[in-house]
Amino acid sequence: MKRRLLIASGACALLPTARAHHGWSSFDQSRPLYIEGAAREVHWRNPHAELVLELPPTPTLPADLRQRALPAQSASVDGAALLANARLPSRTDKRWTVELAPLTRMQAWGVAPIKPNANVGVLGFTYAGEKGEPVLRAEYLFVDGKAYGLRSSPA
Repeated sequence: MKRRLLIASGACALLPTARAHHGWSSFDQSRPLYIEGAAREVHWRNPHAELVLELPPTPTLPADLRQRALPAQSASVDGAALLANARLPSRTDKRWTVELAPLTRMQAWGVAPIKPNANVGVLGFTYAGEKGEPVLRAEYLFVDGKAYGLRSSPA
């Protein structure tokens, strides 16, 4: 019996593990961050689509960020305040995992699957104090000159 348990536990250790799904409460929503870069990995799947963005050597905030028009969402989101308070991450990671919305919501917004190497901008939230892995939960996605609100469906 012990041998079977040992074999079974060893086999389980070899199985690929999935990253944990994070709800909005895991992220510091008082500190909006903006990142922009090339989509090096694209995972178009549930529970939500994900990107791995590679930031440029010297990230900057776009000059027009505060003036960008944002779409209305069915959830109450003060997009103008988020844009006004957006800042770059203080950490220097060159690759960030970006958690987008579930595929049904991405489809509702009309977001086409993002192609590898596409330039993408994201306004979102990371963990308090920017601790842990470089993960950003997207509030707004900017692709090909269009903005998409990802917390809820289009209003």
